[in-house]
Amino acid sequence: MEESIRNGILERAVLIRSVEERLLELFSQGKLYGTVHTCIGEELSGSVLAEFLTAEDSVFSNHRCHGHCIALTGQVEGLIAEVMGRETGLCGGWGGSQHLHYKRFFSNGIQGGFVPITAGLALSGKLRKEKTAQGERAIAACFIGEGTLGEGAVYEAANLMSKWELPCLIILENNRYSQSTPQDAALAGNLLDRFTALDIQTFDTNTWKIDELYDASKRAVAYCRAECRPALLRIETDRLMAHSKGDDDRPKELVEKMWERDILSQFKKDEPGLYEQFFENARKRIDAAVAAAEKAPYPKKPQTVHTVNAVTLPVIWNEADLTENEDRRFNEIIRDCFAENMAQDERIVMIGEDICDPYGGAFKVTKGLSSRFPERVFGTSISESAIVGIGNGLSLGGMLPVCEIMFGDFMTLVFDQILNHAAKFSGMYHRSPYNAAMENPIIIRTPMGGGRGYGPTHSQSLEKFFLGIPQTIVLALNQRIDPALIYNRLFAEIKRPVMVFENKLLYSRRLSSKMEDGFKLEFSAETYPSLRIRPETNADITILCYGGSLSYTETAQLQVFDELDIAAEIICPLCIYPLGAQTMQAILDSVRKTKRLLIVEEGYRFAAWSSEIIARINELDTSALHSVRRVSMDEYPIPCSGPLELEMLPNADMILDTLDNMLKEETE
Repeated sequence: MEESIRNGILERAVLIRSVEERLLELFSQGKLYGTVHTCIGEELSGSVLAEFLTAEDSVFSNHRCHGHCIALTGQVEGLIAEVMGRETGLCGGWGGSQHLHYKRFFSNGIQGGFVPITAGLALSGKLRKEKTAQGERAIAACFIGEGTLGEGAVYEAANLMSKWELPCLIILENNRYSQSTPQDAALAGNLLDRFTALDIQTFDTNTWKIDELYDASKRAVAYCRAECRPALLRIETDRLMAHSKGDDDRPKELVEKMWERDILSQFKKDEPGLYEQFFENARKRIDAAVAAAEKAPYPKKPQTVHTVNAVTLPVIWNEADLTENEDRRFNEIIRDCFAENMAQDERIVMIGEDICDPYGGAFKVTKGLSSRFPERVFGTSISESAIVGIGNGLSLGGMLPVCEIMFGDFMTLVFDQILNHAAKFSGMYHRSPYNAAMENPIIIRTPMGGGRGYGPTHSQSLEKFFLGIPQTIVLALNQRIDPALIYNRLFAEIKRPVMVFENKLLYSRRLSSKMEDGFKLEFSAETYPSLRIRPETNADITILCYGGSLSYTETAQLQVFDELDIAAEIICPLCIYPLGAQTMQAILDSVRKTKRLLIVEEGYRFAAWSSEIIARINELDTSALHSVRRVSMDEYPIPCSGPLELEMLPNADMILDTLDNMLKEETE
């Protein structure tokens, strides 16, 4: 290694250590917020890899990210301001110590979940044929600790990295302690064998011998670029300080030995003059950065946007128009819509289990797509977390991913990727002078609901668990709105994560705008419209529903009209989160007239969508309602037995009985 390269690496390492020592000092002075995870002792991994990773490569880091960020981006000033909670920080003070972003560098504090995101970034680069300034293949790298090897998402992602031949470099910084737990107490077997079993090339080195670290890092990066294959680079290292701030209960004599073999300790001892020069340069830069940050303002609280203002415009209702898809099956409509959009937009990528031909998905929505677009339709193993994680990475990389989860029940396995990753990106990563506004378009679609006898783990309606996640949108398709209109709009306008729940009974049904005599079908003039089925006479009661429940709610609407002489008005929002001002106003307008509300949903009753609607109505107008009831699932598993399932799921008879009881109670 040339002396100039060696000195450059050591100078970066001294800068990193000096920054983190100042951060610990600032924390003790009460000038920082949250926590600080330092990489003191591990600085050389980022410093050396900075010699080989370029501005065109994507890098994802973890909670111990300061050193990687400084080495790869040079952003000392932005990092210090960020950790000090100032709006001049890399993420405007929102991300703090663990959540950093600058150009193609990202970090997040949730362990393991960013490994599939790294795979998605690599897939994006491969599809786009991205190159470095030197004309070599761009790669994606991620830094993990050995404790992260307990996370299943790591292996889901590593498997697909290998099968799809993605240019990914996993950098395993092995300091032998997961917070306070020693490695031999928590991890079984040989760590490298876990990756060689997946046909991933491994490289092994340490931070105590700079020449070996340099050589191994060079070979690992070169392998990923040249072979377009994943690799694992294990770097044995020492964490010299506590896991976070001061919580260190490792044996004192063990830590002392680590300090003795630390390369920067040796550098200071062997070359004091050069070390002092590097340290003094770092100190001056850090002093200036801290002073500038202290003068900078704290970020301001965003202005709250209320769902319904004191004065709102009237809701605009348009009569239903026939579309070219009238009387066509829903799965065919969606499939053709996907094919048309994929032909027009090369950013669109499909990912999911069993979505490739000849099978074409459990409900045949993707049949034919993999044959027509073989480079952009990816069938996966049973890897729900990786499916959405890779989708998140594709989104960050400028693609437009559509992730299919085979059954809505399996959405619980992707909750982390939605809540702690996708939902955070636009909110964490762009609020600063350093980063432009970030869009992270990703569509996560899944069949939901019962009625087909699939039983307790394949028939649930779990929508409520995904409501209220900031920066996301939740849509529930229904039998009256052309799904092609919705997906066309998403492909054209999507800027944030969208979950689309497709009731599984819809797939075989045909789109129809035909109504029974005496009722009119209308749609609100919104991006994601609500529908209203109103009687030609004045309505006696408002029925609110969404998704697949619209079918039997319409049946009940006719029954109560014929059998009980009750005119019911149905409102069925397409977008169930967030509730738009027009949707909420439509609900208010209706219940202010009828004074009665029945809410129908297939999910479990407690802490449900209906609960939020009732609360919102009462917040906005305490006099709007005289009576309210809900029809939903009792808190039992959904049975496989067909007759029992139909008896337990909400249905038209339940709605009829509930309405009858409401009226009887009013007259008593």
